[in-house]
Amino acid sequence: MKAISLLSALALLLTAAIAGAAEVAKTKVLVITGGHGFEKEAFYSVYRENPDITFTTAEHANARTGASAYDRDDLLSFDVVVLYDMPKEITEAQKAKFLALFDKGIGLVVLHHALVSYQHWPEYERIIGGRYPEEDGKGGKVTEQVGYKHGEDVPVVVVAKDHFITAGLKDFTIHDEIYWGFRVSPDVTPLITTTHPKSGKPLAWTRTQGKSRIVYLQLGHDHTAFENPHYRTLVGKCIQWVGPNSGVPR
Repeated sequence: MKAISLLSALALLLTAAIAGAAEVAKTKVLVITGGHGFEKEAFYSVYRENPDITFTTAEHANARTGASAYDRDDLLSFDVVVLYDMPKEITEAQKAKFLALFDKGIGLVVLHHALVSYQHWPEYERIIGGRYPEEDGKGGKVTEQVGYKHGEDVPVVVVAKDHFITAGLKDFTIHDEIYWGFRVSPDVTPLITTTHPKSGKPLAWTRTQGKSRIVYLQLGHDHTAFENPHYRTLVGKCIQWVGPNSGVPR
């Protein structure tokens, strides 16, 4: 009886150790918002239902005057930072903290309207690999040259079929918002594009900055996109690739 009890205790300890190791292996993600409205429950479900991550949320207190999410003391403790924000301004101290991410090798995933952030800070455009340019830097207006449109059926075409993020992903259609007229740097690696005649291209790309990997994904305006399984797969693979657990050599 004592031997059975000892075996049971050892089994419980082993189970706990395995569970603890799995928890340690999860990618630690900081999701930053602020400066643009969004459907919170549908958006956060993408991260809450991802079994491979743990995530913390942060919101800029006033995105018109600064990017206060970078002021947190634990900023450099995360594996990955996800940007779904759209601040207008960033202080010099906040710039330094943002740039410190790339000295530490923290991965960056930039989503959707975060392409519009910091219209007056060229370094941000260089780092993320592109920019949606607002004419006045105060909200922008839709023109034939630069604009956006909600509720479009967007055919998505995979162009980097052997990349870790898109390997095995088939072409698909998503109901989402499109942008056009955005700039894309020549040093990025495109992942997906579209045959939509009005949409800008590509829809996602990668680049590196310092010790960090960066991905930009244009998709993801509202629940119709957040609930799309292909979108969820892309976000999950983006986080995994820029983080420490992708298994892909850096």
